[in-house]
Amino acid sequence: MKENKGNPLHLSSLNHISLVCKSVDQSTDFYQNVLGFVPVRRPGSFKFDGAWLFGHGIGIHLLQSEEPENMTKKTVINPKDNHISFQCESMGMVEKKLTEMGIDWVRQRVEEGGVYVDQLFFHDPDGFMIEICNCDNIPVIPLAGGMVRSCSRLNLQMVQQQPQPQQIHVPVIQP
Repeated sequence: MKENKGNPLHLSSLNHISLVCKSVDQSTDFYQNVLGFVPVRRPGSFKFDGAWLFGHGIGIHLLQSEEPENMTKKTVINPKDNHISFQCESMGMVEKKLTEMGIDWVRQRVEEGGVYVDQLFFHDPDGFMIEICNCDNIPVIPLAGGMVRSCSRLNLQMVQQQPQPQQIHVPVIQP
């Protein structure tokens, strides 16, 4: 096993993801009206069509495909495919809203030591996978020492403000 080098690049956070799309307008509408992102200014010096959006602590940069007719769209919802995941407050509300919007989705449940995580997977207009989950139910536990952490920034901030205990109790929410 390679030695853990810590954070050699001194990274501080994830800034954005970039997605090539068939239609910047359709994708912007999806990320705004389904996921709650807001459009933000992008550099005027760019010589290509696109849009920048921001929400939930991350940016999404949408880039217009130069050959949209050649883009293939994934139609099968495969939870093992590349995706971005968002934490939510209520899985039931997310299911209800996606159904009302006519968006096809697949549900999965993960169990670890009696703790359950529910996941919903669906596609954006170009077939890029989106996951909505209650992943905060399972703590992030380093494989080699270190402190137990949470997936969400809110819970991580609460953990960082506490004295450094050996273990942190993570409440189990049963569905």
